[in-house]
Amino acid sequence: MRHFTSVKQLGDLKEAFAKAEYVKENPFADQELGRNKTLLMLFFNSSLRTRLSTQKAAMNLGMNVIVLDVNQGAWKLETERGVIMDGDKPEHLLEAIPVMGCYCDIIGVRSFARFENKDDDYNEKILNEFIQYSGRPVFSMEAATRHPLQTFADMITIEEYRKKDRPKIVMTWAPHPKALPQAVPNSFAEGMNLMDCEFVITHPHGYELDPAFTGNARIEYDQDKAFEGADFIYAKNWAAYSGENYGKVLNMDRSWTVDSRKMALTDNAYFMHCLPVRRNMIVTDEVIESPQSIVIPEAANRVVSAQTIIKEILLSL
Repeated sequence: MRHFTSVKQLGDLKEAFAKAEYVKENPFADQELGRNKTLLMLFFNSSLRTRLSTQKAAMNLGMNVIVLDVNQGAWKLETERGVIMDGDKPEHLLEAIPVMGCYCDIIGVRSFARFENKDDDYNEKILNEFIQYSGRPVFSMEAATRHPLQTFADMITIEEYRKKDRPKIVMTWAPHPKALPQAVPNSFAEGMNLMDCEFVITHPHGYELDPAFTGNARIEYDQDKAFEGADFIYAKNWAAYSGENYGKVLNMDRSWTVDSRKMALTDNAYFMHCLPVRRNMIVTDEVIESPQSIVIPEAANRVVSAQTIIKEILLSL
């Protein structure tokens, strides 16, 4: 594996889960693999779990780690060609990227959708420029359309907690005061389509995701009906995808908040969320604090997913 931008690149899931299990049980077994190798982690957006888990994963593998907050610790970067650079951006990304490649062996990039140009977002303009111009292996720490390290951690968590060969997994939209990217729901849908499960997506009208990601999922507009008999509930907000509404908040219908009444419709389902979560908007206190909430083990598996991927990249060097 040279680049990692989608869970579709995991290959055989049985083998991927076995590799993750080995990493979880033997976190320091491969420190020689990363000796004298450097990971550069670039953040165009804020982070807590991704930053800490990925840095921890690289350290477990014996790597040196450089962390750069592009918007705080570097020159402002111009990203467009043909621009007369007479404003507040003194450096162009096309010079910055190959320079960054000189200082490391692997690059992790976190760059959200900007909601300015749908084509730029869904063509993964920034991530692909790093792949094209850095000369280094690149992995996504969340891009405009996917968050593969999060989804791999979600898949590992479901594999650990599932009680049925083919569980019912429901991804539900929930209200949020800000416009959030579709990266996590897109990526989660992509992952669930790879797993042997009954996958349902529920959301209000107007929040349909790109069918290229939803795949074979059943779309259900009645949240209560979707929750019936579910084994896992994955809650997440996202902004509208379609047409002129791209990137917009169409409503903040609080009736979609995941609460105890809705969880009672499930088959004692586990509650999942990628975090951070806005309590009593996305999910009520009693649900996220219940014994069926597995958001903390899910977050802990972020180290496992990152370490498994970085290890595979190191093996390809």
